[in-house]
Amino acid sequence: MTVIKRKLPSRPGTSGKRAANLTLSADVLESAKSLGINISQVCDNYLREVVRKEQERRWKQDHSEFIAAYNSIVEEEGLPLDQWRSF
Repeated sequence: MTVIKRKLPSRPGTSGKRAANLTLSADVLESAKSLGINISQVCDNYLREVVRKEQERRWKQDHSEFIAAYNSIVEEEGLPLDQWRSF
């Protein structure tokens, strides 16, 4: 019998955390503190979204030639299984 162990993808908030130094506007920082906003969590969530968007942008840039070529083929020939579509 073979046992395969897989590491599950980490979810936001479950991976290890590390300290980081940030410089924030004093007025915004004080307002956030007075409102009880978890600054670390907000920064982590926002940075996670910025990283995701940048990765997406770079993927599209890296694959732009293929995407353009594929779109050109679809425009000329239609979708490969278009004849069997029911919608």
